[in-house]
Amino acid sequence: MATALMFQGTGSDVGKSLIVAGLCRALTNRGLKVRPFKPQNMSNNAAVTADGGEIGRAQALQARACRVPASVRMNPVLLKPQSDVGSQVVVLGQVVGNATARDFQAMKPDLLPRIVEAFEQLKAEADIVLVEGAGSTAEINLRANDIANMGFARAARVPVVLIGDIDRGGVIAQIAGTKTVIDPQDSEMIVGFLVNKFRGDPALFMPGMEIITRHTGWPALGLIPHFPDAGRLPAEDAVALDKRDSPTGGDIVVAVPKLAHIANFDDFDPLKLEPSVRLVMVQPGEPLPGDADLVILPGSKATLADLSDFRRNGWDIDLKAHVRRGGRVLGLCGGYQMLGRVVADPDGIEGPPGSEPGLGLLDIETILTGGKTLTEVIGVSVADAVPFHGYEMHVGRTDGPDRLRPLLRFADDRPDGAVSADGRIRATYVHGLFADDRQRAAWLSWLGGTAAGFDYEAEVDRVLDALAHLLARHIDLDQLLTIAR
Repeated sequence: MATALMFQGTGSDVGKSLIVAGLCRALTNRGLKVRPFKPQNMSNNAAVTADGGEIGRAQALQARACRVPASVRMNPVLLKPQSDVGSQVVVLGQVVGNATARDFQAMKPDLLPRIVEAFEQLKAEADIVLVEGAGSTAEINLRANDIANMGFARAARVPVVLIGDIDRGGVIAQIAGTKTVIDPQDSEMIVGFLVNKFRGDPALFMPGMEIITRHTGWPALGLIPHFPDAGRLPAEDAVALDKRDSPTGGDIVVAVPKLAHIANFDDFDPLKLEPSVRLVMVQPGEPLPGDADLVILPGSKATLADLSDFRRNGWDIDLKAHVRRGGRVLGLCGGYQMLGRVVADPDGIEGPPGSEPGLGLLDIETILTGGKTLTEVIGVSVADAVPFHGYEMHVGRTDGPDRLRPLLRFADDRPDGAVSADGRIRATYVHGLFADDRQRAAWLSWLGGTAAGFDYEAEVDRVLDALAHLLARHIDLDQLLTIAR
């Protein structure tokens, strides 16, 4: 009989995704069949699944930690924010429409049975399912019709481990305060707590762990040290982009403007690890750096809105100055669309219907229409025949004269992307190019540099194994397996 255990947090970014990923790898290494699950996620950093849909990037990483293909059942509801109050709603990997936050509350009762069904299907093929909650357990203003935390836990009868983050301070109050405000029946679902991101001598915080247990009645399950290599794994939350510049300065400067609705930003993680690269995530209000060798326009979940925002930040002026100085530009997905003459959204797929003049660096036009393309792709880059493996995740059709100079050619001979006549402006719908070591080396060579020669995919697995080892040292895995049910 398969068991399950859910990990909820006292707040966002306390390390739920990372802990679940590490436990997935640790228990998989023990020979167990493990599956990750997150009832509801909110992220514009998504992954294409083997069964033809999309899920949050964190669940794709957790599936990798389990050494199994990612499936839409692992994240049955995904919200992709398009504005401050509305999101695209993805159910079992497919877009079902857009909803405001208020409208989505009304959808939840109908979604819960589908979520539980997906969960039960995963349980049927696993020894244990590790479930990740969303946000904070203590958001009692959202408790009615909840499907992400206690609403799911009680519907599926899954015990809960609560995670607090000592790095942000006040962890005793975080956990004890959660006990104080949540419903007593919800409190009964919690079987223990973890304290994450500890630095220093753990003996000094043992009295703190005892105080939490005394105030809550919940047993302490582990004090987890800060894991410095966390930044080497793909991030899901765009908040992480505030601190994801390269740790050291390289000779090649790659600048990425942080769009308000930036999507699939894990595209840049492999570049951040290259010693020859200084990756600069340009924050709103900051200029594009004048010494940039390459400016990358990233993917976007709201292309028209982000195009307006790009101009509001003055980045259009900076970008044209960069090009006049001989700089190079790469547009990825939504960034590809922005580089053209116009982007039109006549049906309001990504927001209010309308159109917006593009940045005019490529002779192309884009209409956001038709179904969403979600597929893994392979092929070669046209200029140098270097192989690539990546994925497409976009809405829209792009045409124009510069499409006659494609950047890539798929294995089925279809062209993709566009290149300017002088070759310095390049664009593609394909994500994941830099995770392919062959492509990353070719791009750095184009910029006059040399790749370090490391295997990015092997590096991700190395970090997952190191994380699993850390958690196995500081959490009693046998105790977790005992309390799972």
